[in-house]
Amino acid sequence: MVVLPSRFLCFQSFLLLMIMVSDQARAQPNFTAFCMKDQGNYTLNSTYHNNLNTLLSNLLSNTEINYGFYNSSYGQGIEKVSAIALCRGDLKRDECLTCLNNSRFNLTLHCPNQKEAIGYIERCMLRYSNRQIFGEMEKTPTIRMRNFRNNVIDVDAFNKVLGSLLNSLKIRAVSGDSRLKYATGNVSSPNLPDLYGLVQCTPDLSSQQCDSCLIGAIGEIPSCCERKLGGRVIRPSCNMRYEGSLFYEYQPPPSSPPPPISTSNNQTSSEGKSNTSKIAIAIAVPVVLVALVLISICIYSRVKKPSENFESDDYDDEIETNESLHFNFDTIRVATNDFSDSNKIGEGGFGAVYSGKLTNGQDIAVKRLSMNSGQGDMEFKNEVLLVAKLQHRNLVRLLGFSLKGRERLLIYEFVPNKSLDYIIFDPTRKAQLDWEMRHKIIHGIARGLLYLHEDSRLRIIHRDLKASNILLDDELNAKIADFGMARLIVVDQTQENTNRIVGT
Repeated sequence: MVVLPSRFLCFQSFLLLMIMVSDQARAQPNFTAFCMKDQGNYTLNSTYHNNLNTLLSNLLSNTEINYGFYNSSYGQGIEKVSAIALCRGDLKRDECLTCLNNSRFNLTLHCPNQKEAIGYIERCMLRYSNRQIFGEMEKTPTIRMRNFRNNVIDVDAFNKVLGSLLNSLKIRAVSGDSRLKYATGNVSSPNLPDLYGLVQCTPDLSSQQCDSCLIGAIGEIPSCCERKLGGRVIRPSCNMRYEGSLFYEYQPPPSSPPPPISTSNNQTSSEGKSNTSKIAIAIAVPVVLVALVLISICIYSRVKKPSENFESDDYDDEIETNESLHFNFDTIRVATNDFSDSNKIGEGGFGAVYSGKLTNGQDIAVKRLSMNSGQGDMEFKNEVLLVAKLQHRNLVRLLGFSLKGRERLLIYEFVPNKSLDYIIFDPTRKAQLDWEMRHKIIHGIARGLLYLHEDSRLRIIHRDLKASNILLDDELNAKIADFGMARLIVVDQTQENTNRIVGT
């Protein structure tokens, strides 16, 4: 018998799970880590390791800091560790702390024993080292990114406007104080797209050091981002970015001096306000329309009784007609390097899982169902038709499927931090999970289950929920995966009889 828990029982179940995970246990748009091997390695539970853990645990504890820059050291002599953390200048304090807490976990996860490491997420940076890094201007390692989708037609005119914008922003950032060296702005020109820019230095740099770092970063635009309406250069001591659309929000810290008076090209000009209003309207209208469509779909799905049997042959026709989910088998074979062992990231009862990269650069995870599995066909139908209908931040997203002969592939979004069991059963990594992180993971699992049980279009019992089926993304958001044994229940149904015991 399968019994659907109420909201209270769901919460009660996860109090029990929290106790279990605490005994066993301890990522924003893409996390990039550089593990600096030149500075050497440390061993588990060494003095340096303990100093590093102490430093990172207390780095963000100063409640008086509201401008997104943290720096501190801990230890003595060769065991001393120094750290610098920087958030993008427009982030609110709680957003900054969330970003840096995620970076703190991800960086020690990616670089488990390096004495020096640097980690970047979209909106913040964290680095630590056994050498002096405070007040030192450093150019490497460098990340260069460009916008592949948008090209510039009049390159010469665009470069002049871009150069003028970034130079003016550089001057403003360099004039900042020891709390904030950051500037944003936009410019509109005839016959050219609107342009938005951002530059920032770590505030521990002098004005001359900040100026030198930004000149070097801006100087890399021709080599990385020529003809592209969008580019980024990120260095340990500074970064710059420009785009054809707004990507930041100016939020002056409470104790910071007011921003300078606007010019005709500044983001706070009347034209900038007009552009912002247009953007807000352009975003709001489609959101409202989509919301109305989704409400209509949900109302309709409540009236229409869902099928109770996942084993019906009718799903074959539904798979064949759902071409939007279909991937060419050879495309996936190339993306996974012909399913090489070096790409294998896991293996379960129904087959192996491989990492891959599509031609457009998108990272994917591919489940290759075992040809010898007696339940392969049923599990394949189950996952494709069930998971494709589920949309929730705490459920792994199914991108599509592929069929060729006896080959059956499921293509999912790639979740970089692997599964929960990879962390909680590892003696080193589990120590890195503090209670805030544990609570976040447990809360995410509970939200995903609540969605499956009560809030989704279909009422679903997972039946195989375990640590290896909980994936963690860049920001350590929990994502429930592997719906091969899930069972569909009628919306108002509270219990269901099964013919056999399955799952965990």
